[in-house]
Amino acid sequence: MNSEKSEEWTLVIKPKSNLFDFQLKQLWEYKDLLFLLVRRDIITVYKQTLLGFFWFILPPILNTVTYFIIFGLIANVSTDGMNPILFYLSGVISWGYFADCINRTSTTFRTNASIFGKVYFPRLIVPISSIASALIKFAIQIGLLILVTAYFYFKENNVSPQFQYIWLLPIIIGLMAFSGLALGIIISSLTTKYRDLSNLVPFAVSLLMYATPVIYPSSIIPQQYKWIIQINPLTPLIESFRFIFLGSGHISWWQLLYCLVFTTILFIIGLVLFNKTEKTFMDTV
Repeated sequence: MNSEKSEEWTLVIKPKSNLFDFQLKQLWEYKDLLFLLVRRDIITVYKQTLLGFFWFILPPILNTVTYFIIFGLIANVSTDGMNPILFYLSGVISWGYFADCINRTSTTFRTNASIFGKVYFPRLIVPISSIASALIKFAIQIGLLILVTAYFYFKENNVSPQFQYIWLLPIIIGLMAFSGLALGIIISSLTTKYRDLSNLVPFAVSLLMYATPVIYPSSIIPQQYKWIIQINPLTPLIESFRFIFLGSGHISWWQLLYCLVFTTILFIIGLVLFNKTEKTFMDTV
């Protein structure tokens, strides 16, 4: 006598019905994998290095010294009355996080093709884990910025942190991560078919930095060219980040709203491209 035993499935994998079927709920179901990927990114990069986690703070220090010598001492570029060391350090750290997000996520499909072809999990987990691991590095660098700011605040009294706006800092950081993730998944989706784009990413990121008030204040830009800075959605993020720590400059709420809307649209476009590429990338990578 044959008895039928009902089977209870714990996981059902279904094809996505359309390009707007993002299945974001699955990201929470695979949160353990997310934590493992973040841990892997942090440990493997610095595991067998002499300086270890000191590499988190060494690049911004060296970049700050370089910019201070070239743009501050030699070229005598104005910092709009702000402490030059803090001006360059805050710009380098904030921009570095955005650039790190793009560089880490822009190669998602190419660097993880072997894993994607063997095991199923939400592919969006990989770029999100890259953003999260970059955030840990960014948090350590912010700690460095806080220490340097505290030194000039108590010793030289030439900096005025805006403590009343500290609540805005997580929002600014979130928008930086959001922007980096949106651009990163767009680039990653396009480079599976157009591989030349991967060679242009470092150059494009460097060029974008000079179109953003990272190593110069927006106040020194001639009036006829200010529109280039104003349409850049990263401008209010860098300036607001710097204003919170240094107390100089300003916060443009309308520009922050513009940044949020622009980045949201960009992220939706990125998700659509990511979904489309996810179905066929194994044939092109």
